[in-house]
Amino acid sequence: MNFKDYIARVDDFPEEGIIFRDITPLMADGEAFHQAIQEIVDYALSKEVDVIVGPEARGFIVGCPVAFELKKGFIPARKKGKLPRETVSIDYGLEYGQSTLQIHKDDIKAGQKVLVVDDLLATGGTIGAIVDLLTEMGAEVVGAAFLIELDDLKGREKIPNTEVVSILHY
Repeated sequence: MNFKDYIARVDDFPEEGIIFRDITPLMADGEAFHQAIQEIVDYALSKEVDVIVGPEARGFIVGCPVAFELKKGFIPARKKGKLPRETVSIDYGLEYGQSTLQIHKDDIKAGQKVLVVDDLLATGGTIGAIVDLLTEMGAEVVGAAFLIELDDLKGREKIPNTEVVSILHY
């Protein structure tokens, strides 16, 4: 299956000069979405994953079905102030400022094998921050998996000690 047939190109979104790769047509097609998720599941099976972590919000869309299929837990990495219990936080730089990600303090156990899953790897800032946070929490990040990778933005360089698997490359 050619997954690129299910990715919409949206020019000048969210701002002029940006090409947005929209995964919603892929998600809308049950067979295509299932097959794309299955490719990530197959990768996860090779890593003996204990838990899946995905960043807000599209990481939830991709990570939850992966966790479900593997019969593993899913842990959300959320923006500051969105989680109700005690959290561990990491601040990281964005193109236009700073952001903070948080995970519940008791959701990650030392030594757990974690796979980070998201829809898209662009500059790598968010995923790099998540990998750093998980490592500080004592987890072993065994890889990061994406539906799409924007190769020219070199996001892999922000997560140099993490194996990266992407289904599509632009």
